[in-house]
Amino acid sequence: MRPSVSFVIPAYNEAETIRGVLEGVLASSTTDLEVLVVYDTPEDTTAEVLQTFFFDEPRVKPTLNTYGRGPANALRFGFDHVTAPITVVMMADGSDDPADVDALTRLVERGAVIAAASRYMRGGRQIGGPILKRILSRLAGLILYHLGRVGTRDATNSFKAYSTEFTQAVGISSKRGFEMGIELVAKARRARMKVDETPTTWRDRETGESRFRVATWIPHYMRWFLFAFGPRLTTDDIARRTAGRNHSSD
Repeated sequence: MRPSVSFVIPAYNEAETIRGVLEGVLASSTTDLEVLVVYDTPEDTTAEVLQTFFFDEPRVKPTLNTYGRGPANALRFGFDHVTAPITVVMMADGSDDPADVDALTRLVERGAVIAAASRYMRGGRQIGGPILKRILSRLAGLILYHLGRVGTRDATNSFKAYSTEFTQAVGISSKRGFEMGIELVAKARRARMKVDETPTTWRDRETGESRFRVATWIPHYMRWFLFAFGPRLTTDDIARRTAGRNHSSD
């Protein structure tokens, strides 16, 4: 039976955290679901945990990414293999709260093409994390919300629910880091489609090493930040203009 919600969880050597994340997702969601945990190589420490988990829980699908290494490629691979009308992106490090998933999916069911878990709206908060990353994320989110009118104060947060039909229509061209989150928000704005948000509490990871690279990924985030400020486009135009790596920001 086709699931109602597909989860895409990119993972990189998350053997210490992935079981807790999956247990939280499966326990908190009230819908039929599938969970694609996407990793880059068979040697990834996450893979062994997933194989064991899968025997007891077939809704969890260990998924080997063949698009190339890195979180952006893992996310694109996951989105290309989901089967549900709603796709939720969560992190494998335990920073996202699975209790927020039902609220996110309800917003999509009510007409939003993107529902963002927001650290920066009333009721949301962020616990821990590098100070520079926090400042840049909050600043970008507030500018996009108040000036770009993108519909969420937290465009950079990866924890979001998407209309799968929308993501397939506009396409995903991100190739670095977690820029996909802001890419799709910018595309929804250019298409003048609804983006909504619900408050969340984000907690910095307690074990392992973050893969977020501020200096390396800022140029890629800026590309989508600027893209949000433009005239209305059809989804076909958006897909065509952003299909390549070196598109303009118009």
